[in-house]
Amino acid sequence: MTKMTRRLLLAATASLPLMAGSAWAEGLITIIVNDPANPYWFTEGEVAKATAEELGYTANVAAHKGDTNTESTLIDTAITNKSVAIILDPANADGSIGAVRKAVDAGIPVLTVNAEINESDLAKAQLVSNNAQGAALGAQAWVEAVGDSGQYVELFGAPPDNNAATRSNGFETVLSQYPDLEEVDEEVANWDRTQGYQKMQSMLQANPDIIGVISGNDEMALGAIAALKEAGKLEQIKVGGFDGSPDAVEAVKAGELQYTVLQPVAVFADEAVRQADNFIKTGETGADAEKQLFDCILITKDNADQITSPFVLEQ
Repeated sequence: MTKMTRRLLLAATASLPLMAGSAWAEGLITIIVNDPANPYWFTEGEVAKATAEELGYTANVAAHKGDTNTESTLIDTAITNKSVAIILDPANADGSIGAVRKAVDAGIPVLTVNAEINESDLAKAQLVSNNAQGAALGAQAWVEAVGDSGQYVELFGAPPDNNAATRSNGFETVLSQYPDLEEVDEEVANWDRTQGYQKMQSMLQANPDIIGVISGNDEMALGAIAALKEAGKLEQIKVGGFDGSPDAVEAVKAGELQYTVLQPVAVFADEAVRQADNFIKTGETGADAEKQLFDCILITKDNADQITSPFVLEQ
């Protein structure tokens, strides 16, 4: 996470109008993200918090860091604190169901963002990026960068998160159309930059002739770039990312990353809170469906300068 990311987000929060007295009496909205050390999840939490406060709620942001036990404890705290709604980025598609049910049984509406749980009609809404669409965009841009033949490797996200498989399958949908492109290795790096660096080192040692790396998120891609730079291989091996993080956008501008796929996290984090507000006041979110997909945007050198603030593209 860059200092600029934090400054922009804190400035955006500080610019919201302060509400006095009873204007803050709408209740507490608890926001639970994965790990705010990642700029994507930091943005998710800060935007949701700012929107909740704009609407007259108090809000706090907590992080489970992918651990379902921590997530369950945070849900217990939200219940104890009499939260009027919970905005949750689930730790695990299956493992988070019990925690969500616990909140719902306590009468607290839960809206999930970024990742899903594998049960319908429990969360009031599930707002996620259109990962399949974004992965197809990225894979096509990746082919344009590396060509239509050669060996490549893939960095895979955290397996308990459905987004990891959805993106990988989306890549495969496109790459399978190019029979002379051969995937020779795939490693799980759990959305993490350090793991991306370490896994890239080992894959490069085992597969010195690869032409490209396709990655399930920017943090893993940035780790791979660091390893390739260290090995003097970045010019020959092209890397693609996914998220649209500030560091990735800068890497695109520098020519180190071929593209990133912008997830509109600022949009759906804001929208989740607004739907929670609707539900609190009317018993309905106002959306047509529980699961809502938000299309991703391909970021290349051609439009990287249009990123006006973290994860927001000026149209």
